[in-house]
Amino acid sequence: MGRVTVRRAVERVSSNGRRRRVDALAAEEPLELRVGGKPLAVTMRTPGQDVELAHGFLLSEGVIGSAEDISVARFCEGTGPDGMNTYNVLDIALAEGVPPPDTGVERNFYTTSSCGVCGKAALDAVKLKTRYSPALDPVRVTPEALTGFPDALRERQKVFESTGGLHAAGLFVNGELLVVREDVGRHNAVDKVLGWAVLQNLVPLTGAVLMVSGRASFELVQKAAMAGIPVLAAVSAPSSLAVELAEEQGMTLVGFLRGDSMNVYTGGERVLETA
Repeated sequence: MGRVTVRRAVERVSSNGRRRRVDALAAEEPLELRVGGKPLAVTMRTPGQDVELAHGFLLSEGVIGSAEDISVARFCEGTGPDGMNTYNVLDIALAEGVPPPDTGVERNFYTTSSCGVCGKAALDAVKLKTRYSPALDPVRVTPEALTGFPDALRERQKVFESTGGLHAAGLFVNGELLVVREDVGRHNAVDKVLGWAVLQNLVPLTGAVLMVSGRASFELVQKAAMAGIPVLAAVSAPSSLAVELAEEQGMTLVGFLRGDSMNVYTGGERVLETA
């Protein structure tokens, strides 16, 4: 759709003086998700891979478990000032027999690009039951493999390279980087990765490592657990609730993965001794 970046004039100020230049910004637009024509949520996201985002979001909410649970995803009509379709309203039709989202879990209609669970009515409602528990996943990973993941992820962050303003998530299996997605919202980047996996019929993601470019929040641990991912690694810190949930779900949670060091907060048995 060509709306991932937006070019704007800026004034560059430095010790060498001031000058005008054109800067590339990461695009941020609202996406309204509907299920069966009924509004479910609005999230601020970077346009692109919206169908993946919807599949990943519904997987992490426990609405679907595979691609077969969705019969069709289509953009609704909606035009911007230029008269063109904005592609900012996506309607999902669930397959026959798939229950709609639980109306008992209240959600604010609007979520920001930094937090996708702020509208949950209660913390207990966020701790969704996964269909694909990662607790018994026997995967093991070496420290050498883990320390190579951040650079591998960064090399594939094409939009970040031009804007410096996007989060990224990548999926590794057997040391191979399968997919990378970028977004202004860290939870959206993860949803896009999970949605890609759903559409590729790879869920549950047994033996996988989810690598994220920022911190490890409670919500990202939840999303990984809902997809059956046994290892979540982040270049920055986890929150206390993220660590608690990872331990509860039997996941391995790695933080401060930088250079040749890392902190292993839970599931240390999956991280092998250094050769």
